[in-house]
Amino acid sequence: MTQHLLAIDQGTTSSRAIIFNASGNAIATAQQEFKQYFPKDGQVEHEAGEIWESTLAVCREVLDTSGLDAASLAGIGITNQRETTVIWDRKTGQPIHRAIVWQDRRTASVCTKLKSDGHEGTVVERTGLLIDPYFSATKIAWILDHVEGARKRAEAGELAFGTVDSWLLWNLTGGRSHKTDATNASRTALFNIHEQQWDDELLALFRVPRALLPEVLDSAADFGTTDKQWLGAPVQVAGIAGDQHAALIGQACFEPGMAKSTYGTGCFLMLNTGDKALRSENRLLTTMAYRLNGKPCYAMEGSIFVAGAAMQWLRDGLQLIRHASESSNYATEVGADNPVYLVPAFTGLGAPHWDPHARGAILGLTRDTGIGEIVTAGLQSVCYQTKDLIRAIQNDGASLQALRVDGGMVVNNWVMQFLADILNVPVDRPKVIETTALGAAYLAGLQTGVYQGLEEIAQLWEREHRFEPAMKPALRERLYVGWLDSVERVCNN
Repeated sequence: MTQHLLAIDQGTTSSRAIIFNASGNAIATAQQEFKQYFPKDGQVEHEAGEIWESTLAVCREVLDTSGLDAASLAGIGITNQRETTVIWDRKTGQPIHRAIVWQDRRTASVCTKLKSDGHEGTVVERTGLLIDPYFSATKIAWILDHVEGARKRAEAGELAFGTVDSWLLWNLTGGRSHKTDATNASRTALFNIHEQQWDDELLALFRVPRALLPEVLDSAADFGTTDKQWLGAPVQVAGIAGDQHAALIGQACFEPGMAKSTYGTGCFLMLNTGDKALRSENRLLTTMAYRLNGKPCYAMEGSIFVAGAAMQWLRDGLQLIRHASESSNYATEVGADNPVYLVPAFTGLGAPHWDPHARGAILGLTRDTGIGEIVTAGLQSVCYQTKDLIRAIQNDGASLQALRVDGGMVVNNWVMQFLADILNVPVDRPKVIETTALGAAYLAGLQTGVYQGLEEIAQLWEREHRFEPAMKPALRERLYVGWLDSVERVCNN
């Protein structure tokens, strides 16, 4: 039996395809960036067609690079940017509006009204989520309200909604499969995570017709078979999970209390809580970790909207650096004791603040502030925001022995050491840092028999380096107090 798995990792700024062997090692990778659209302040959109085209292109490229043909793949796993909302015509397959991205804040006033009307308790109780523009529900309603005739067509069953996984699956299967998995469903604010089904009361609250919605399956399941025309042979799509859930699986965080933090465009920290859906008292989210064999596994999650995107802004927006890799040289020169703070609230603040109206700021500037201090502050902001999440988790009564990290930023040793220092927790970097794609591959492998269970996958995880805390407590406290003061200045709450 073939042992190769194709992982599609469809992210916020690029689409990637990686082929893994059964040992969890990548044998070929392809990546393609696509355009970001910013129609108005706080609005972020993608062309769903460009997402599909870039995904298909990297799948074909990675097969070509690897020398494998599609017929030799055991299966395909999909992992995706979550909450991003696509609505398309079931007959033509054409989107009726640009995809509204997870970062988009256009529905902030709607969310404020729903909260002031007293609905947040119901939403939290059933979905584990807060009412926030981040999630798909208000994005769906916005599209239906702003595209002429869309609501009527949705109610008549002529339109389909999907997060990006469903959109890609629809296209890959030639429109035969309109499905998603429990992790992606759990990020819409329409899915009851306790009953594991779409919730009629929430559909009514957010004004979303049930006829739009995909079927919800386990994270490892038979999602359908790709059309031969795309890759040259039909391949089973056998695993789907939202990017952060896939990273948890790729990091083998299968036991309650294990945690991972992914540093990509945003930063997302997830703590496995097993079969218990723990409710946070500190504005963290309760979410699905994954669902296998019909059994849900839950997690607590903290979502940071801007992590790597802050460095992208320093590079492309301010043009202070030419490459993100230059940042560690600046940080080494400036050092950890940096009086400048960058609060990257470009699209509001996520957990635990949940302030959609906050906007970014650089504080602590003096005449001797230079590029180095601002770039270093950008790196440190990622670590300070992680500290906010860890503090909320600890206030909820959970303890953290170590943090497994992944994503593009973790190759930066300076950032990882500062992260361990400011958290006062060991930080473990795995040998394979592409754990989001790896998690998707593992799910596909579970479904197709490449792996017999989670225990086998857990044995494949290897640590490349552990960063131990080394900062003096007084400095850690002073730096973090400065961060909290800076955040308070940009918040509207």
